[in-house]
Amino acid sequence: MKKIGITGGIGSGKSVVSNLFRLMGVPVYDADAESKRIVNVDQKVRAGLVSLFGSDIYSPNGQLDKPKLAGFIFTDKESLLQVNRLIHPAVSRDFFIWSDRQATSIVAIESAILFDSGFNRLVDVSINVSAPKEQCFQRVMLRDGISHEQVLNRVNNQMTDKQRNTLADCTILNDGIHPIIPQVVHILHMLL
Repeated sequence: MKKIGITGGIGSGKSVVSNLFRLMGVPVYDADAESKRIVNVDQKVRAGLVSLFGSDIYSPNGQLDKPKLAGFIFTDKESLLQVNRLIHPAVSRDFFIWSDRQATSIVAIESAILFDSGFNRLVDVSINVSAPKEQCFQRVMLRDGISHEQVLNRVNNQMTDKQRNTLADCTILNDGIHPIIPQVVHILHMLL
């Protein structure tokens, strides 16, 4: 089974590319969505987060207090690193379990932090979805209803697009000029 890693900066359109792969019959594991599930069900991760941030990091109903956690990790790089050391191994294990259940010759994982997390070592081919910076900012401000400065804070915690392009095996341009579908089809043909 071949494994594809799909990454890109915030607002680049990596979810659009992932959905195209799904439409073409490639199951895609959404690392961000699955990590949100894992922090609530994996006892080792839960214990680690409580140890780092206190028991009130989880609400009385047992769910992770995401805004509180975001307050820690988006303002303190060391907190982000500690959280990643807890969550990334659990996501890696979950991805392999999920992959083994798929009945296809190709699967993919979508992760904004494919290279930062080391998830790129789990895949055979890595793809960076790239878009002009201002276009990404506009998409995120519109989608999330946040300010330019808030988007900038998030971007500053991520690898640059240039770094991702250098590390990735392939780049898909999502700039509104180059059609995305032919780029996805081309990559699939290379893998088959």
